[in-house]
Amino acid sequence: MRVLVVMGSKSDAHIAEKVTAVLNEFGVPYDVEIASAHRNPKKVEELAKKNYDVFIAIAGLSAALPGVIAAHTTKPVIGVPVSAKLGGLDALLSIAQMPPGVPVAAVGIDNGKNAALLAIEILALKDENLRKKLEEYRERMRG
Repeated sequence: MRVLVVMGSKSDAHIAEKVTAVLNEFGVPYDVEIASAHRNPKKVEELAKKNYDVFIAIAGLSAALPGVIAAHTTKPVIGVPVSAKLGGLDALLSIAQMPPGVPVAAVGIDNGKNAALLAIEILALKDENLRKKLEEYRERMRG
């Protein structure tokens, strides 16, 4: 099981680091790519067609990236809106308002940690070991 983390640009790296830190903590394999839905949509389409289990797309401004990925895959896509302008509200609304038939899960603005945890929860549906790690993580949080 693998996760692909896609940043719209290098400026999203600070959010990707939050995602990968959690994925590393749980031992989930991942790859990181940079691809803009506006500047290189063909690359985004190619990435969406690769054999990943979950996609995490990090983007600001119009935040089309998660929607473009979702349009080209039947796998879960999690969008992380970035607070580049307007406090990230523009990106959040772009991600949350996908057209019917193009579902994208949205997490809080700049919330790479929750994006990674949601990806892990999705993967844990088929991975007992990962489910146990999540339970242990939640137990530590209660403490």
